[in-house]
Amino acid sequence: MALTHTLGQDGILRIILARPHRLNAVNEELARGFAEAAGLTSKGGVRAVLLAGEGPAFCAGGDVIAMATETGSGENLTRLAHVINRGLLALLESSVPVVAAAHGTTAGGGLGLLLASDYAIVGHNSRIGALYSNIGLTPDLSVTALLGRAVGERRALQLLLSDTMLSAQQAREWGLVAEVVGSAEMTPGEIAAAVRARAEEVAAAWASGANGAYGQAKRLVRSRPTRTLAEQLEEEARSIGAAFDTPDARSLIQAFAARTGARS
Repeated sequence: MALTHTLGQDGILRIILARPHRLNAVNEELARGFAEAAGLTSKGGVRAVLLAGEGPAFCAGGDVIAMATETGSGENLTRLAHVINRGLLALLESSVPVVAAAHGTTAGGGLGLLLASDYAIVGHNSRIGALYSNIGLTPDLSVTALLGRAVGERRALQLLLSDTMLSAQQAREWGLVAEVVGSAEMTPGEIAAAVRARAEEVAAAWASGANGAYGQAKRLVRSRPTRTLAEQLEEEARSIGAAFDTPDARSLIQAFAARTGARS
């Protein structure tokens, strides 16, 4: 099985890339599994998504060996990209926050999976790059749509037009990831475990907190390019009013007011 997914009683949908022997490189089975799992965000009951990978890497991109021996044509590769794009759109267009536990290497299409998360955590030893041109291919899986928004156009081009692999610290400095965990004294396995544990903490905080507010904040930011500034302000005003009427907001506002009043 190239990918597993489970929806826990905590409301966390865990999507795990499970081709460790190929550094979780994407083949047709993984692409279809990802699209199916990500589609669950629209079914209800999902309060957070955790995206991770088994083995020494998060995702090394497309499976080049499968491309050389099985794909057969550019038309087939396009069809495969469309399959995984369905999963990416499901995550990006949902009102469910997504955290990525991206230990080890992230490259090629794996960069697209990373960009589909809203909060990315990597390990001290992680390396992140594009590397499409190394095998004569162009970027896919949302990379040209989202990389420039994440790091700026010039830095995006720097990654896409070279074989640069960012260190974990560089990726954080560029704004590509949120946190770096682990240290040089830890083994790769220990770092991977620390990355996953921290991602679990983030997902649990979203799932157990004001989940609707987190999800709507994500939606407002992700969907901003589809609206003018005036339309965005209108959508913000509508959204905050709707949030105010939810039980979560009512209880949290009352608790905050009570604490503040007690201090004054």
